[in-house]
Amino acid sequence: MRHRSVIILAFMAVVALPAVKAQAQSETDRLRDALRSATAQVRALEDQRTAVQAQLAEVTRARDALKNEVDAAKAQVKKVEADYRQAVREFNDRLEERNQTLEKWKEAYTEAATVARTKDSERAKFETESKTYKAGLNACTVKNKELVKVGRDLLERYDNLTIVDSVVAKEPLIGFQRVKVQNLLQDYGDKVLNQRVDP
Repeated sequence: MRHRSVIILAFMAVVALPAVKAQAQSETDRLRDALRSATAQVRALEDQRTAVQAQLAEVTRARDALKNEVDAAKAQVKKVEADYRQAVREFNDRLEERNQTLEKWKEAYTEAATVARTKDSERAKFETESKTYKAGLNACTVKNKELVKVGRDLLERYDNLTIVDSVVAKEPLIGFQRVKVQNLLQDYGDKVLNQRVDP
């Protein structure tokens, strides 16, 4: 019986061996397919990883370029701010200098206006004095002419005086002629005094 069991087992093994072999063959094919599929997936993942690394490198380059641009822009902003501050300082300095110059001009103008007003008042005073002096000079000229007439008239009368007139003028008895001469002298004295110019 033992032998019979061994034969049955051997027979089953022979019968089952092709089935096991067929099953092993299909398992190998399945594993091969799985390996091919895994290899294809690994290759696809490698390709994706390479593409992602390339994108990462591109993004890194773009980031570095943008960082450089930002740094350059910051430096330019700092330079512009420094230039602006310098321009503001220079403008304020020029403005202060202009204000000081303007203040000096105002002072000079005020001084010149004061001098001009003083000179104008002096000119008006001198014009008034000049008019007064001219009027006085005209009056003096007129009075001088009258005085010259009085002097000539007096000299003429003196030249026309005769000895008889001088004796009659000194005649003590009647004294008419003497009164006439004194009246005449008084008239000429008044005429001379009327032509006198008071300073």
